[in-house]
Amino acid sequence: MAAQHPSPSPSPRPRVVVYTRTTDYRHDSIPDGTAAVRALGAAHGFDVHATEDPGFFDAPVGPYAAVVFLSTSGDVLTPAGREHLAAYVEAGGGFVGVHAAACTEYDWPYYGELLGARFARHPDLQPGRVIVEDHDHPATRHLPAAFAFTDEWYDFRASPRGSVRVLLSADEASYDGGGMGDDHPLSWCHAQGRGRSFYTALGHAPESYEDARFRSHLLGGITWAAAF
Repeated sequence: MAAQHPSPSPSPRPRVVVYTRTTDYRHDSIPDGTAAVRALGAAHGFDVHATEDPGFFDAPVGPYAAVVFLSTSGDVLTPAGREHLAAYVEAGGGFVGVHAAACTEYDWPYYGELLGARFARHPDLQPGRVIVEDHDHPATRHLPAAFAFTDEWYDFRASPRGSVRVLLSADEASYDGGGMGDDHPLSWCHAQGRGRSFYTALGHAPESYEDARFRSHLLGGITWAAAF
């Protein structure tokens, strides 16, 4: 039986779903990320519904402004859930992928198209340097041209450049073990059907979600995807 979605709020505030189901590696930072999105919603005028129940997507997604896959991993949707998520985005819904969302639904081609790239590997967690490629976006306009950050520096099977709008990239000279060379996007966005998709590879560590720069980056991605 499909899960019953929460009743619509009587207020006009937009609503966002944070989905955190994992069937593979589970990040310790998931509670921190969920709390951060809740705090951002409280401060910026949107409500947050967090769930790990795949049955949520067994019904049409409904009147949510965006769906956030927060460090999901493995196969996290049923066949019906896949259909409903795709229908939601194609009809104009917003999608946000954070960190291990790139390690999700490997056997579903549409999800790879929606996200923009597939995770391949990462070196050890370590400090490195993020380069802002595009400042004209809500997720990046508050950031300096380059900044230090600690993360896993995901490598992807192929660069999505050319099919997405790249926002952030990694300076592989600033850390050990990078495998993509000079073209290493970390965050990007693109249109998907009538909807919008945003992804950031940052967000491995619990401490990331206390970082004001990263929280603003995440907020900008959510508000852009949701078209608030």
